[in-house]
Amino acid sequence: MPKFWWFGVFFALLGTAASAQIYSPVTDQRLLNPEPGNWLMVRRTYNGWGYSPLEQITPLNVANLVPVWTYSTGTGTAPLEGLETAPIVNNGIMFITTDRAKVIALNARTGEKFWEYQRQLPQDLRQLHPTNRGVALYGDKVYVATPDCFLVALDAVTGKVVWEQKVEDYQTGYYMTLAPLAAKGKILVGVSGGELGIRGFIQAFDANTGRSLWKTYTIPGPGEPGNETWPGDTWQRGAASIWITGTYDPETNVTYWGTGNGGPWIGDLRPGDNLYTTSVVGLDLDTGAIKTYFQYHWNDSWDWDEVDPPLLVDVTRGGRTVKAAVHPGRNGYLWLLERTGGELKFLDAKPYVFQNVFTQIDPTSGRPTYDPAHKPNLGQKVDFCPSLWGGKDWPYAAFNPKTGLLYIPANENLCGRMEAVEVRYQPGQSYTGARTELYVREGADHIGELQAWDLNTMRKVWTVTFQSPNWGSVLTTGGGLVFMGGTNDRYFRAFDARTGRELWKIRLNSGVIAPPVSYEVDGVQYIAVAAGWGIDAERMQGRLAQVLGWDPNVPKGGVIWVFALRDRVR
Repeated sequence: MPKFWWFGVFFALLGTAASAQIYSPVTDQRLLNPEPGNWLMVRRTYNGWGYSPLEQITPLNVANLVPVWTYSTGTGTAPLEGLETAPIVNNGIMFITTDRAKVIALNARTGEKFWEYQRQLPQDLRQLHPTNRGVALYGDKVYVATPDCFLVALDAVTGKVVWEQKVEDYQTGYYMTLAPLAAKGKILVGVSGGELGIRGFIQAFDANTGRSLWKTYTIPGPGEPGNETWPGDTWQRGAASIWITGTYDPETNVTYWGTGNGGPWIGDLRPGDNLYTTSVVGLDLDTGAIKTYFQYHWNDSWDWDEVDPPLLVDVTRGGRTVKAAVHPGRNGYLWLLERTGGELKFLDAKPYVFQNVFTQIDPTSGRPTYDPAHKPNLGQKVDFCPSLWGGKDWPYAAFNPKTGLLYIPANENLCGRMEAVEVRYQPGQSYTGARTELYVREGADHIGELQAWDLNTMRKVWTVTFQSPNWGSVLTTGGGLVFMGGTNDRYFRAFDARTGRELWKIRLNSGVIAPPVSYEVDGVQYIAVAAGWGIDAERMQGRLAQVLGWDPNVPKGGVIWVFALRDRVR
């Protein structure tokens, strides 16, 4: 039974208690068409929808949702950092990660632990965002990207290291926070470190051996198209980090990745468009060649990373079906692009929060024109909206094919100021060159929002508001629900997907900044989410505490929560 290990048999041999559980290898076919009851990658499917087709939990019965098990993860650091892991579930086995790239395998029905992998990290590791967003599954292995910039392959049954591969030198500012992407025998990762003077890239490795297959920089070097958008040698430290797992279109074999801000933050220090910062890049999966790109805004000067990749959705425009790429930008605009044969073409853009920087957007190219009064520069402190955390930071939007709606976790009414400070590049040290402030617009009565948009008309259908900022990724289901945490009151909530009406909520041990998922075991639908406040949500809370007099402290600590309908688990 080499391909269908029994977890229970293995652990019984070790003398530990564990229920019997089969491990099913993850094939390309399963990744392309996952079973409804499984959640095999970060957003479940390559199109990035964050959608589960399960229908057992509905608006009529969601009030009967109860916790069925929890698991305290612990974290590797003190003070505790946040949990941003997406629970990945393969036929009853759940895999989660913590901030120090600890990987834990659990029984998805009971919460029983099968195994745990803890990497020994170097003492001098510097990581501005100590988190990890989950694993990738392929074959009989589990893949995790580590903060000291290694890609590690684990045996899915035992948790033992099969191979590990160095991706970059952490001492020069590189680290990784994303979940890898598995496709066609390759494991893809990208690098963080945009505030530490790195040059971003995406790299593919052989899933079986760890051998590097290709490496594509997100800033072109000399002789490559786009290098002319960087003055002098600024391209060497221009950032364009990769923070979030890409999406993939198997029809065109193109994988799409969002890129981060330019470095240093003030654009005057690197005049030009600075390709491919704050963009989406489309790469040929087999070769890594850049097939297409679209830059959401040029010469970024606001720290508006555009790190989450576009959702791949079919929309109706002018009576025809369009294969679209949809991106709610950190710059406060909802972008609609057409992807024809893998190529990206601008279609439309609408502001989804207040934005005072763009004066117009070219209707053909999609290139924005700026109000110079709101573009940070070297000479003065400049005011702009939305703030450096944007209309939406990295938390995932979701798309429901039954409602045809896109759900955006947004932050409205937050603005900022930025002024330049002297900066000099030193490997592995801060290279932002800016000082920032945060403020709330006068007269604002809320900050956080959950918005629903009709992508065919590019109109907002409904909005739910919260006094708190919103750092919650969104899950939507075939049962007609939307699940989300993200607020500083520690509530995890369910909404009617068609109306936005709040139907259920429960207060957890800590705030939720991780994406929820849904899966099925033995005919029972479960909702799972990690609670563990920290990182940018905590930093924004601290800034707002200074401005609004709020309590800066939201309880911390990592716990996996799993819910099901009361009458299904008796």
